[in-house]
Order: sequence, then C-alpha cells, then structure tokens
Amino acid sequence: MKGSLIILSFFVVGAVAAYFGVLPDIVLENDFSIYILYGLMFLVGINIGYDKKTLSTLKNNKFKIVLVPLATLVGTLGGCAIVSIFLPQWSPFECMAVGSGFGYYSLSSIFITQYKGAELGTIALVSNIIRELFTLLAAPLLVTYFGKLAPISAGGATTMDTTLPIITKYSGQEWVIVAIFHGITLDLTVPFLVTFFCYL
Repeated sequence: MKGSLIILSFFVVGAVAAYFGVLPDIVLENDFSIYILYGLMFLVGINIGYDKKTLSTLKNNKFKIVLVPLATLVGTLGGCAIVSIFLPQWSPFECMAVGSGFGYYSLSSIFITQYKGAELGTIALVSNIIRELFTLLAAPLLVTYFGKLAPISAGGATTMDTTLPIITKYSGQEWVIVAIFHGITLDLTVPFLVTFFCYL
C-alpha cells in the first residue's frame, strides 16, 4: 500500500507542477513516457525469466489453474462493457481498454495516453490504482464473503507482486502459486489487450 501511495503522490506532484508551469520546457515538449515504457517491459521480462522455481511449479499444475486469470479477464472486460452503458462519453472499447490494465497502472496508462489522449490515460491510471488499493484494503472482507480466490481476481496483474503478501495472509500459503500465475498471465496480456481495444 505504501508503494501505491508513493506512485500516486508522484502523479499528483507531476500534474500540479505541469499545471503551474514549473517544469523545464524540455520535459513539456518531449514525450519521455515511451522510453519509460520500454524500461518497464524490460524489467517485467527480467522478473518473469529470473523466477525459474515459480515457472517450473506452474508447469506441474493442472490445467484448471488457467481458469483463474481467464475468469478475471472475462469478468473485468464484461463489467467494463456494462459500465460503458452509463458513460456515453466513452465507447465500450475505450472502457475495456481502461479495464485491460488489470491494476497495472504504470503500463496501461502510458499506452492509453499514447493512443487515446491524456484524459483517458489519467482515468486508466486512477482506476487501476484504485483496483490495487481496494484489493489491499478489502482482502479480508473478500475472503470472508466471496472465498479465497476473490482477492486474487480483484488484484488483477498485481497478484504477482504488490498484493501477493496480503493474498498470502488472508487466502493462505496454498494459493500463492495460483496468485503468481494469475499475475504473470494478466501482466502479459496488458500491452496486447490495451492496444487492441484502443485501436477498435
């Protein structure tokens, strides 16, 4: 949670600094976000490739483990499509592009800003941060009322890192591999799904 608040603080400081014009022209006139995106993708690849124990464990699990990220994907995109009915200013595809971030706010917001503009990119950033914060704060309630898989689905792509400790605490150690696989799978879908829905 501390990490999410730090990220959010940087976003607020950046927005305020740009609004009041206290940043140098080189920052305002050039788009450095794409280079940051390349760095993020490189680091995600390192994390996935380095954890060989997790990858080998996943190979030994039954096919049903795939159903967890699939259910999260279908549920998230279906929910976004339904919500778009009440947001006439945004198309269903734009709403699904925002939902396709699955909590991976840094990556998805950069993509959406590139393709759809800063307004929708900011909405993507905030909504995905809220998804992560909700998982961190509501995990015990989710387990109590909806079962041990609920925090994993709520966490989206964050279940392989930031929300994993809270999932381990409330869902149990036996769900760690499912959470990691879930996070890795959704992590990999983010750039493809966000780009796909932005183009529609």
